[in-house]
Amino acid sequence: MTKHFLLALVATSVLTAPLAAQDKADAKQQPARPHAEAIKAEAEAAWAKAPVEETETRHRDSVTINGRRHTYIASAGTLTTRDNEGKPTASMFYTAYTLDGTKPGTKRPITFLFNGGPGSPSFWLRMGSFAPVRIRTTNPEFVRPAPYDVGPNPDSLLDETDLVFLDAIGSGYSRPLADAKPEQFYGVDEDVDVFARAIMRYVTKYGRWMSPKFILGESYGTLRAGALAYQLQDRGMALNGVMLLSSIMNYGYRQPGLDQVYINYLPSYAATAWYHNRLQSRPADVATVVAQARAFATGPYMAALAKGQLISTQERDQVAQQMSQLTGLDPDFIKRANLRIDLARFQKELLRDSARTVGRFD
Repeated sequence: MTKHFLLALVATSVLTAPLAAQDKADAKQQPARPHAEAIKAEAEAAWAKAPVEETETRHRDSVTINGRRHTYIASAGTLTTRDNEGKPTASMFYTAYTLDGTKPGTKRPITFLFNGGPGSPSFWLRMGSFAPVRIRTTNPEFVRPAPYDVGPNPDSLLDETDLVFLDAIGSGYSRPLADAKPEQFYGVDEDVDVFARAIMRYVTKYGRWMSPKFILGESYGTLRAGALAYQLQDRGMALNGVMLLSSIMNYGYRQPGLDQVYINYLPSYAATAWYHNRLQSRPADVATVVAQARAFATGPYMAALAKGQLISTQERDQVAQQMSQLTGLDPDFIKRANLRIDLARFQKELLRDSARTVGRFD
């Protein structure tokens, strides 16, 4: 350290010491607030920061898709939704990609995309699917820390349709407005209502009523898409199509005591075991083993599970052996699990001998 730096450090300590002492004295006089209350107060303060005035930032860029160059406008902005009396209720954040030169009244298709979660912004869907820019990684390689490798997406849907990614209220930069409370948007009907209002606002604001309109939902977004299509049509906006990605239209199959979840997972188990070369008679391509697993899952496996405790020892052994051939798991492990392999157990067991765990999204 230099002499000047030490002098400055001492001077700073002398000047701040009385202030620090005063802060401690004030803190003793104030009752301590639980950490949870402090977090809640901070969150409530953040709700009030969303602007009623709609904002938008634009940037021009280009991407090559199927050998053809497309110049587009990337937009980040907010849509203000209002109730039936015209009172502002929420500010929904969006990221849009439209071909350069697209004008109001165009008949070029437009697709509104939203992911699941709920509680997650559309950033992950946008950077890992159909936007003209994406995170460049070769699955299943680990994405290293910054600087991140981001670049053009040759698989973007922009050559066929303009794209608008929407953030659910409470995620990303989407927030309630004025005295609206978060609970007004956190429910199946409430969630669908604000999405319908936001989409209709965008279509009206940018003159896209003549455009063929599509919605694409991912994960929980598929459940939203089903209800949203009905709500939009009921309000006068007929869609040209609905796309479902990583569909989950019925959460009931996950309930304890229902066997459908094990039937649904089996083809994915087979594909994962094929990838990690854990099958004794490994087909040349993954499609073959997936087709075999689907036929088995909806046939002998479904019938065996339906028998419950009435299943014979011989049939149990046969089913466990077939499952082993399709999933790479030991037949005794399968029988100890009563032929019902939970996802977490499969993740741990498949590569146990190499001290590795299969990722949940693998």
